Amino acid sequence: MAYYLGIDTSNYTTSAALYSPENGMIHAKKLLPVKNGECGLRQSDAVFHHVQQLPEIIDKIFSDFNGKITAVGVSSRPRDVDGSYMPCFTVGLSAAKILSQTMHVPLDTFSHQNGHIAAALFSSGRTDLTDKRFLAFHVSGGTTEAVIVTPDSDNVFSVELVAETLDLNAGQLIDRIGVMLGLPFPCGAELEKLAVQNTEKIRVRPTLKGNNCCLSGIENICRKAYENGKSPETVAAMCLEYVQQTLDQMCQRLLETYGQMPVVFAGGVMSNKIIKDHMTRKFAAYFAQPEFSADNAAGTAFLCAYKNGLKIH
Repeated sequence: MAYYLGIDTSNYTTSAALYSPENGMIHAKKLLPVKNGECGLRQSDAVFHHVQQLPEIIDKIFSDFNGKITAVGVSSRPRDVDGSYMPCFTVGLSAAKILSQTMHVPLDTFSHQNGHIAAALFSSGRTDLTDKRFLAFHVSGGTTEAVIVTPDSDNVFSVELVAETLDLNAGQLIDRIGVMLGLPFPCGAELEKLAVQNTEKIRVRPTLKGNNCCLSGIENICRKAYENGKSPETVAAMCLEYVQQTLDQMCQRLLETYGQMPVVFAGGVMSNKIIKDHMTRKFAAYFAQPEFSADNAAGTAFLCAYKNGLKIH
């Protein structure tokens, strides 16, 4: 039985996955350790932790494996643009090269961003969109971008950047506010738990420049509100409402500019149910299932299968 192996070593998750069209997806992931009160890791530390964690993750997905690896896919870069590089991806790439050479199977490299988009397509049941044009948002601690996705015979699909943050990423904003409130990093899940407890009415005014957004001012607004006595629940809700309304306005403007098309949301921040419910109601958008929102290896395994001739519709 054919399986496709996917590997991803990004900030801040080590992940690996096995995909079979008959048996589905087997995946495992582990967050990189971040000290309490800190909002991230140096790349040298991220590389060290990936080296320590990747063998453990590989062991997990192969523990009950009974099949044949047909090809290996790996995230080798953050985005599909010239000069896109981050040291932590070299850990997964090195391991993938060794495995493909040892097993005498093809090695395919993809961007971290494309893996996120593919994971959203796979887990939302919209793999048919690989042959269509659609709008995708990649929202995480390292990226806040919107891209137009089109089919690409060489690399499954290609992306064109059409909007982005001009300063802070949405995940960075959420983590900074979460750490300020005493939450563990990464803070998204705990910030959402606080936000749903808020009872105060919140009004926000996102800052957009054309189709792009600015998020750094939101951090200052939330900090000032907290220092002036607003409850953690209200500050958490305020932060997420700003992110939600920012993405809402970006999406609306982009659809007006480029025409109506399916909308897909990917990345760790998009596991937030508050934002998901709103964007699904308004734009009929598709989201990765929570367990796949920050697990890029699943998307990479899917891309690997598709690139090697397996039509998955």
